[in-house]
Amino acid sequence: MWLLGLPWALALLATVASSGPSAEPPERASIFADLSAAELRAVRTFLMERPELGLSPSQGGPLAKNSLFLVELLPPKKRWALRFLEHGGARPPREARAVVFFGAQAEPNVTELAVGPLPRPSSYRPLAFKGGRAVPFSARPMTRLEYELLHQALVAAMAPLEPLLREATGFGFQNCSERCLTFSDIAPRGLGPGERRTWLVIQRFVEGFFLHPVGLEVLLDHWDPDPRLWAVRRLWYNGRYFGSVRELAESHAWGALPLARLPEPPARRLFSSYEPRGRFASGTPTAVHGAKVCEPQGRRYRLRGNRLEYGGWSLAFRLRSSAGLQLFDVRFDGERVAYELSVQEAIAFYGGHSPAAMQTKYMDAGWAMGASSYELARGVDCPETATFLDAHHLLDADGPVRFPRALCVFELPMGVPLRRHFDSDFQGGFHFYAGLEGRALVLRTTSTVYNYDYIWDFLLYPNGVLEAKVHATGYIHATFYTPEGRRYGSRVHSHLLGNIHTHLVHYKVDLDVAGSGNSFETMDIRFENISNPWSAGARVVQPQGTRAGVGQGPPAPRLTPPLACPRYHLAVTRRHENEPSSSSIYTQNDPWDPPVTFESFIRDNETIEDQDLVAWVTVGFLHVPHAEDIPNTATPGNAVGFFLRPFNFFDEDPSVASRAPVIVRPLDPPTCSRLEIRRWTPPSPGPCVHPEPFSYNGTYRQV
Repeated sequence: MWLLGLPWALALLATVASSGPSAEPPERASIFADLSAAELRAVRTFLMERPELGLSPSQGGPLAKNSLFLVELLPPKKRWALRFLEHGGARPPREARAVVFFGAQAEPNVTELAVGPLPRPSSYRPLAFKGGRAVPFSARPMTRLEYELLHQALVAAMAPLEPLLREATGFGFQNCSERCLTFSDIAPRGLGPGERRTWLVIQRFVEGFFLHPVGLEVLLDHWDPDPRLWAVRRLWYNGRYFGSVRELAESHAWGALPLARLPEPPARRLFSSYEPRGRFASGTPTAVHGAKVCEPQGRRYRLRGNRLEYGGWSLAFRLRSSAGLQLFDVRFDGERVAYELSVQEAIAFYGGHSPAAMQTKYMDAGWAMGASSYELARGVDCPETATFLDAHHLLDADGPVRFPRALCVFELPMGVPLRRHFDSDFQGGFHFYAGLEGRALVLRTTSTVYNYDYIWDFLLYPNGVLEAKVHATGYIHATFYTPEGRRYGSRVHSHLLGNIHTHLVHYKVDLDVAGSGNSFETMDIRFENISNPWSAGARVVQPQGTRAGVGQGPPAPRLTPPLACPRYHLAVTRRHENEPSSSSIYTQNDPWDPPVTFESFIRDNETIEDQDLVAWVTVGFLHVPHAEDIPNTATPGNAVGFFLRPFNFFDEDPSVASRAPVIVRPLDPPTCSRLEIRRWTPPSPGPCVHPEPFSYNGTYRQV
């Protein structure tokens, strides 16, 4: 556990662990609001009309073209934002970040532009990465067009293998309708800078196709912008490598190939589906509704645009297309405690016997995990009482795309009191009982990055604690089972290996506790063995806390640059405008020489005493898949996060301002037959819970 050297503490959780009047007008939060559909459209129109850019539509056409890939908000510089928020300065100009693929030139590249001012853009300028690093064209994220061309190239290349595939799986690529094969692609796409060759896992296209590999993996080289020059470089089938499609096809034709024959998938109750099957032994009902969240007197939070208020909390939020949830201007009782709190990256490193498994090192910002925010289901993904919000993304599209119900906000009963005490008189009665119900406000979205679903939460507690948490669910990334693969996972179905992997999630925490000038210190708990001062000859062994201020950031790790950030539970650096994120959308396809390297953030040996500091937090867990991950990984036991906790910041627990406690005192101790029950809420919460008013007894008698 690391503690920040000011009244606000940040504690790592290695495993799962009434809105008041607004202090300022809601429009202040709008400087951090995501771009509207109209703003996204205006940016695209402006750039498409610039003749010097020569942009073509994203969809259709060749890969060797200039196209607009991504448009999202470019947050204002912090000093401009604080001048506006704190000192009544001018509103910062509203700008967009635009990512352009320049493929139709002698030296293709990816360029980022700042476009503004919004809502009527009239100019643009290039955005530079730290050190002026350029983004090579081979580092660009995949597009829908490239996937379409990849599929066409694969289908054409697999034609000689159609007899093998039909015989072994009953499915194929050629002229298929309902019995088709598909693929999942692996990244990184090569073994060094400039490469773009991808291992493809061939699967039967049925419900939950991620769990239906057929034993064939194909390495397809698609580096050249001309798809006619793409080629299969290597294949792996049922534990054996082949140098060409022809070699594998001939091996099958000569009868020298052991086939991996797969059983016919059932028409119903497929093991990879959600259809109910089996019965619980207890016989208790499951075909009826279970417990629900209710708001008997209405909502206790306020949502105005992108500004959220709850109890002492207020904050602005946005959903970045590139990397997901981002909080700004986080305050408690009007005082800022964090300028920014945001998701940076989600990484999954795999091991395996097959080439696709051993190559898999997913870095989900490279798949635009923020734009994978598909619709949340009322009553399942969020309670029925939740407020749902839409999101608009312009990612690999020729206009804004609306994602309905991409976020939700709801108050959650924690099922455990925030605090409570029963004060016994040790004679069968009590002096008093007091308790405060445990509740938190939850801001939630999800990222479905192909097979995995990440559930992203920020929880606000009434005692000034903020929790960041992520749950992992969805389908495991699985490969075809071979006996050699058992060293790298578990056999979770007849032909399926669940590959061992590690999830790592990286957050940015720009704490501003009592101002931007913060310091960092650690607390080490050690045991001392001392002479007992009140009993001669005796010893006392007791814990003591030792605080140490840290003047410089941690030393640079001996790691490859893109892997530096997740190796630290916590790294603290000086804040710089040219270090807005610890990763980028380009790291996935060029992890060897990425434009953003976290190592450069921490190797400059800057002082971090009384400076504007950023804490970079990594949480994660090891996942050894097992049969119970079928059909999907369950959320219990697969969640990680961290807490921001006040540490001598307040005079007392700030939740004493809540009017939701219950206090019970006997009026005739020790008999305790007459009680004073004090509540500041209505006697009964209403019909959505037990209709009887609150009652309490408190005695314990022999019977």
